[in-house]
Amino acid sequence: RAITVQAAKFTASAQEKKKNKNAKIDVEVNGNCGMCKKRIEKAAYAISGVKSAEWHSEDQTLHLLINEEKASVDDVKKAVAKVGHDAGDVKATDEDYNNLHGCCLYERKK
Repeated sequence: RAITVQAAKFTASAQEKKKNKNAKIDVEVNGNCGMCKKRIEKAAYAISGVKSAEWHSEDQTLHLLINEEKASVDDVKKAVAKVGHDAGDVKATDEDYNNLHGCCLYERKK
């Protein structure tokens, strides 16, 4: 007697989120002063696809406008952390943090 085997068909859904060319994203970034602002914004702009980066000391927020086809928020967070600033869930290494100028040594959250 013949045994028929049915192959289950799985189709990968093409529902992948469409990448936004002008995504507005806010990231919490710790810092203190004007030197911090320059350093944070420079690190963000170093990532290809970042169209705008503006850090505000009052609310410790980096306001980004990025092309998600070229850059990810994680790329920006990693670049900012590399220059010594904790960026949301991406923390600067102790070494990078300790390389900051004295007035830039913000209070780190545990």
